[in-house]
Amino acid sequence: MAGIDDSKAFVPVRIAVLTVSDTRSLDEDRSGKTLADRIAAAGHVMADRKILRDERAEIAEQLRAWCADPGIDVVISTGGTGLTGRDVTVEAHRDVYEKEIEAFGTLFTLVSYGKIGTSAVQSRATGGVAQGTYLFALPGSTGACKDAWDEILVHQLDYRHPPCNFVEIFPRLDEHRRRK
Repeated sequence: MAGIDDSKAFVPVRIAVLTVSDTRSLDEDRSGKTLADRIAAAGHVMADRKILRDERAEIAEQLRAWCADPGIDVVISTGGTGLTGRDVTVEAHRDVYEKEIEAFGTLFTLVSYGKIGTSAVQSRATGGVAQGTYLFALPGSTGACKDAWDEILVHQLDYRHPPCNFVEIFPRLDEHRRRK
């Protein structure tokens, strides 16, 4: 894995965290707190943090609101990516995506496989782009959030990470809207 290019300046990213759960409160939200702590430790800005129930329309509505907010660059959700009937976060994300980042889910599965073996097949982690905003849906476990952040997102959300990263293409994510 490539290191950090110290000749480039760090660019803080504004990140919102959404926990999807029918049972957790903000005080009990270990996965959301784990992400918030890692976001701050990396030097990024915690733009917002909320908890919503497993309701597809409400999740999609919140994702769209954050995508429309110029103060938010990235949305990371945790929870609701499994296989049960109440797990609708992936569907809500896909309702919002303009483009899906298929390789994010694939890479997350590879990382998970190294930690939890074949149980990784049960995750439906996903990533995408909408309105110039990156969106990532992670499983609800604290371990999965740590793995996604530590192994993927901390690198891709760091402008100094070569050979390429999500931050350097921010200006081009919505270029199709500016083109006439």
